[in-house]
Amino acid sequence: MSVADLAAAPADDTNPLLLPWPAPYGLPPFASLRPEHFEPALRAGMRRHRAELAWLAQQDEAPSFDNTVAAFDRSGQLLDRVASVFYNLTSSATSPALQAVQRTMAAPMAAHSSAVYMDAGLFARVDTVHARRHELGLAPEALRLTERVHLDFVRSGARLPAEAQARYAQVMQDLAGLTTRFAQNVLHDESHWQLPLADEPALSGLPDFVRAAARQAAAERGLPGHVITLSRSLVVPFLSFSTRRDLRELAWRAWVGRGENPGEHDNREVARDILRLRNEQARLHGHACYADFALADTMAGTRAAVQGLLGEVWPRALAAVERERQALLALAPAGAEAALEPWDWRFHAERLRRERFAIDDAEVKPYFPLDRMVQAAFDCAGRLFGLQFRPRDDLPVYHPDVKAFEVRNAQGAVIGIFLQDNFARPGKRSGAWMSALRWQTRNVEAGAPASLPVILNNNNFARGEAAAAGQGGAPTLLSLDDARTLFHEFGHGLHGLLSDVTYRRLSGTQVLRDFVELPSQIFEHWITQPEVLQRHARHWQTGEPIPADLVARLQRAQRFNQGYETVRYTASAMADMAVHSLTDAEPPADLCRFEADLLQAAGLPAAVGQNHRLVHFQHLFAGSSYAAGYYVYLWAEVLDADGFDAFTEAGSAFDPEVAQRLLRHIYASGNSVAPAAAYAAFRGRAPTVQPLLKKRGLLAEEAA
Repeated sequence: MSVADLAAAPADDTNPLLLPWPAPYGLPPFASLRPEHFEPALRAGMRRHRAELAWLAQQDEAPSFDNTVAAFDRSGQLLDRVASVFYNLTSSATSPALQAVQRTMAAPMAAHSSAVYMDAGLFARVDTVHARRHELGLAPEALRLTERVHLDFVRSGARLPAEAQARYAQVMQDLAGLTTRFAQNVLHDESHWQLPLADEPALSGLPDFVRAAARQAAAERGLPGHVITLSRSLVVPFLSFSTRRDLRELAWRAWVGRGENPGEHDNREVARDILRLRNEQARLHGHACYADFALADTMAGTRAAVQGLLGEVWPRALAAVERERQALLALAPAGAEAALEPWDWRFHAERLRRERFAIDDAEVKPYFPLDRMVQAAFDCAGRLFGLQFRPRDDLPVYHPDVKAFEVRNAQGAVIGIFLQDNFARPGKRSGAWMSALRWQTRNVEAGAPASLPVILNNNNFARGEAAAAGQGGAPTLLSLDDARTLFHEFGHGLHGLLSDVTYRRLSGTQVLRDFVELPSQIFEHWITQPEVLQRHARHWQTGEPIPADLVARLQRAQRFNQGYETVRYTASAMADMAVHSLTDAEPPADLCRFEADLLQAAGLPAAVGQNHRLVHFQHLFAGSSYAAGYYVYLWAEVLDADGFDAFTEAGSAFDPEVAQRLLRHIYASGNSVAPAAAYAAFRGRAPTVQPLLKKRGLLAEEAA
């Protein structure tokens, strides 16, 4: 029996996950899926994957790139398709039943991964091809795949002694259970807390769009009146506009206290357990701390390189935030509020922004209805890369909020499917992210068509009343920051959709962690281009384009409050690096105290705070992708600020030659080329940090 035979073997089951998916483009049969389908389907996928790999490892032919490395890249398709659906649902539309399956399957899925990458026979074949890779006349992409797959094995424990391998596998299973628990605890705190605004005094200061979002949040929860939740798209406007300082404090304390509530959902010990196991994981690989292990496979490479970047930005950001603090204090009324607590900053900053730039979100947001901003993103992708997004209401989706689009290139050929899920709701984790139900690849069995990508964007915007079926009122209106988030995630989506590589392992966003944010962050630049705003930012009631004067004011205000935003981000990145740089096997007994002492010593102003505290820092503890890696947004911002300057230098944000270089070397190349080489091919040189400092207003002469 061949690998192809194994992959084609019919599933002896009526489980819809294991039967053929007849929907267009092989989309999942979402309407037929139930929580009880996933455990048997995942276990069946693991069994088939192991059978495929056992055949691969035991074949008689000598190891070659085609029969070993390329075959490994093709393996596990059933498991991948089931797992991709499962993990998307547990993030975007979960339930207690799905969460129970997630807890049950966390350890077995981790054990399966360890069994694959610690398979001695399989690794021996991969190792043989890797040792001879420069003698085999491999194409550049095949050489890159060989090196990446080999490194995947090594970093998963393939070279550890047998006893260490057994312990390593147990560590990974334990970590899988703990990171699942961490994420579910945060979701519990976010979904269960709510602040009812029972009367007009409680609504004091809130503009119509915040009131409408709070009214809709209450309706979704079956409550009367208005409710503030811990969705960022609702709590941040509340902190910015509410004149009720006491209620702002309640909301702020609940927001920053996620994961720190005593009881079943307390993350303090969960995070300590994760850190303890990560330290052991690193030491099994011969590293002094987890940060050293994690950074070994990044562009940065070392803690020193990361600290160098953070050290370049931190003092400049502190100086900028002090200038901002003084400006806010001058505006604050005498008395209690003059102390400027963390729940005051956004409120006074919004007042200062109105005074300094004559900008008010109540004036801005009517020009940023969600549907128009989606079309703006599509239009920019069309003008840059020739893409067309065609709605497909007939395609299956997992929730009524999800919109499906067929994506075609300039020649009219379908290159992928794009699913967009924009609204916050119970059962959906916070934040914004891109994921894939299927990656682009041409490495398929003989006679099979190339695999088209199916890419998802998730956002958490506060739903406007018109977005709720059967209700009138305003549509979903975005702030400029919300629109940036939409463009950011769409940039990730384009990275998946435009991927043009041969091998699945190198496809789309599967690049080094401190390179993955470049395609998303550089795409943010287009939402603030005057010609994009003039074309797409139109008043939801009148259809009138955004006034040129308002665009000019928005441009002047771009660097406003950037000291605050930069300090908050960098503080979280510093805490991440510090806690993952600890060399002691036992983490600090009081993680919250460790974090507070660290940032106080670094000079973090008490009124500023940080983006994420460790106890709810899902980037770090709901998985390992950003552990010792939160710095990557700043690292990539060096690249995106420098990279967008290529369009500025060309004289147009849509210069076709620069756009083609961006497409070819950044969006389409996936991980088929080393990141530094890919960037240099696009830009013609290595990046410099000055455009970043200018963009954030961290040069004294550029400060707003």
